[in-house]
Amino acid sequence: MIEGGRNGCFTGMLLKKSRVKLVESEMVPYPTTKMRRNLLVAQVIVNGQKLCLMTSHFESCRENTAERLKQLHVVKRRLKHAPDDVTVVFGGDTNLRDAEVTKVGLPATVCDVWERLGKQEHCRYTWDTSANNNKTFPFVARCRFDRIYLRPAIRRGIPRLAPDHMALVGLEKLDCGRYTSDHWGIYCTFTAE
Repeated sequence: MIEGGRNGCFTGMLLKKSRVKLVESEMVPYPTTKMRRNLLVAQVIVNGQKLCLMTSHFESCRENTAERLKQLHVVKRRLKHAPDDVTVVFGGDTNLRDAEVTKVGLPATVCDVWERLGKQEHCRYTWDTSANNNKTFPFVARCRFDRIYLRPAIRRGIPRLAPDHMALVGLEKLDCGRYTSDHWGIYCTFTAE
């Protein structure tokens, strides 16, 4: 377990030791966050291949758009400037709206996994108050707040990962009658090309 903080809204990563070797991890603070958000980064090796895994929970709510864009810029820089023999996967609750991503832009070497897999409707909305009643609002909202970005290794001779499949998880209620979260989770598989 790699912790991305203990106070406020924090993130974490679980790595299976029998399959993944942790090289190092770091917590990158967002200097102007009001919600104590950060970027959690882990350098790992899987089957001899170097991966950089990143997760974050960007600033929430429409009124925090400017801060959320700053946070996306931090992630964008990490995606763009990773060594060319490293595959980078970022996934998290970005709270991003499509127009915000368009405004900041992603490097040409980076893909949005949902888009790359054909924008499949069944896994579009990760925050859906019409289907998930863990939080009650006086409105219905269906948003794609949770996203996965992939930047394959770009050095010749290094296997390139490509997204293979994506599905939403956590769609079933627990015994207590609630869902695991007010967001659906994303399950994603990749193949090496």
